[in-house]
Amino acid sequence: MLELNASTLVFFIFAVLSIGGALGVVMSRNLIHGALFLIVSLFGGAGLFVLLAAPFMAAVQVLVYIGAIAILIIFAVMLTRSMTNMREVFNRQWWVSAIAAVILLAVLIVGVALPVWGPNGTQGDMVLSETTATIQDLGVALVDGNQFVLPFELASLLLTAAMVGAIVIARDNE
Repeated sequence: MLELNASTLVFFIFAVLSIGGALGVVMSRNLIHGALFLIVSLFGGAGLFVLLAAPFMAAVQVLVYIGAIAILIIFAVMLTRSMTNMREVFNRQWWVSAIAAVILLAVLIVGVALPVWGPNGTQGDMVLSETTATIQDLGVALVDGNQFVLPFELASLLLTAAMVGAIVIARDNE
């Protein structure tokens, strides 16, 4: 039976924020409103990180995703004013995305739920690592030449290219 305590209630609040914001992104006709719904959804994800006792990931979620990427999206949308209002929410191919969403849900259930709870409904034998990575280990992994420096730099180049592309699209051709 589900025990209703403060952390369960807060979990459901953040889950509703995440799912409601995601639905708002998909269903909104206005791109500015969609970007604002994205901020709400990302805030819900940050709250879930806090509940998982991962305050660093919550801070990264707020600073990087909400503070930088969502603001960048709003800035790019404001530069391209012609796309802010769309006439239709659904197009003729909505059923393809619905089928893809159902397939993705099935894959996630098989890939995540079955290994955790096992085929008999009991929690499977999960082996946890004996070592716990620290924030210092994460920082070293991001800048070490043998670990994740290349994806880290590629992400920064991709964000820079997106910003330059938004400026090129938005400039006046006079």
